[in-house]
Amino acid sequence: MATSELAAKSQFSFNKKKGILVVLLSVLSAALLLCAVAYACRKKVKRLHKKGRGSRAHTLDKNHTSLQMDNLDELPFFSLHKIAEATDNFNIDNKIGEGGFGPVYKGVLENGQVIAVKRLSETSQQGVDEFQNEVICIAKLQHRNLVKLLGYCIHGNEMILIYEYMDNKSLDSFIFDETRGSMLDWPQRFRIIHGIARGILYLHQDSRLQIIHRDLKAGNILLDSEMNPKISDFGLARKFVGHDDMAKTKKVVGTHGYISPEYAVHGHFSIKSDVFSFGVVVLEIVSGKKNRGFSHEAHSDNLLGHAWRLYKEDNSIELMSASLRNSYVMSEVLRSIHVALLCVQHHAEDRPTILSVVLMLISKGALPPPKQPAFFTEESYREVDTVSSLEEYMITLLHAR
Repeated sequence: MATSELAAKSQFSFNKKKGILVVLLSVLSAALLLCAVAYACRKKVKRLHKKGRGSRAHTLDKNHTSLQMDNLDELPFFSLHKIAEATDNFNIDNKIGEGGFGPVYKGVLENGQVIAVKRLSETSQQGVDEFQNEVICIAKLQHRNLVKLLGYCIHGNEMILIYEYMDNKSLDSFIFDETRGSMLDWPQRFRIIHGIARGILYLHQDSRLQIIHRDLKAGNILLDSEMNPKISDFGLARKFVGHDDMAKTKKVVGTHGYISPEYAVHGHFSIKSDVFSFGVVVLEIVSGKKNRGFSHEAHSDNLLGHAWRLYKEDNSIELMSASLRNSYVMSEVLRSIHVALLCVQHHAEDRPTILSVVLMLISKGALPPPKQPAFFTEESYREVDTVSSLEEYMITLLHAR
């Protein structure tokens, strides 16, 4: 072969190999680029997914940065969009009540489940602490006489709690209403008294946490479709650690008419504070009258004082609501009043524990005589108001639900 032909063939072979190398390098570069893009996309998706799970913390504004998200890990998170859809954008027609935390709305989720949505009000004196209490106290506790917390929503300044919906709303909407009160006969009321006592017993003794509710009242007892009572509103609750049996606070919170004297005057609260509140609720269930605002033509006593007066006259049955005349059981009514008077005694050490209360309600044995109750006149409440104004105390008023 001529030298010229050999050189040409060598050049052709070199160019061919060069072209193949260029193609291979191009393909390899494209593959590496695709891998890099895929890796970047995967990282971004993971980051967004992680942010989505943790966004509940990042959406809090500077006023809510103290909220410990560890307490919310086991509780389902609801987006604000989902809650707005369920309540028709918090339509006023879906509003079913309002408490110290804020308004409560009825809502329906996409799956048809009916819920109650409690939304923190801009004017509420409650906030992050009360929100955390609700989460800690309800999410980790399960009992048939405690309202069930289904989830929560935090978005900017929005702090929302989602509960199971109670068809019959709150106890006070029945017992303080003449028309609706007639729908609750004595067997139902006696069963409600038992249910509330069992719920408190669970909080005080049988739960993983020892909880003191601090705001037990008729408005915080919800009724399901079968009129079973469920204790709600744990925003002011406190848990006890170890064997502590009493605590002290400079900020007294609660509702006039239900607060024990040692708590209202000195800021001391304990399980006996809840026992006092329970006693007030029982007297209200039996009589159909509110403790505060109660009036009688013959004296100026409030409901506690009136019940005490009738007991000393051996005429306690007169306390009973007229709507119960056709359904009451004399022994059960008298026992309920007697137990309630034991619960509202002035000194905490004289009051029974809630376990003793449950046993006394179901037994037929003799009961110890009660001592004079605390706050048995309206004047005594005004004296507390005067003392409270000198301290860092805040006692809320009773709001309609």
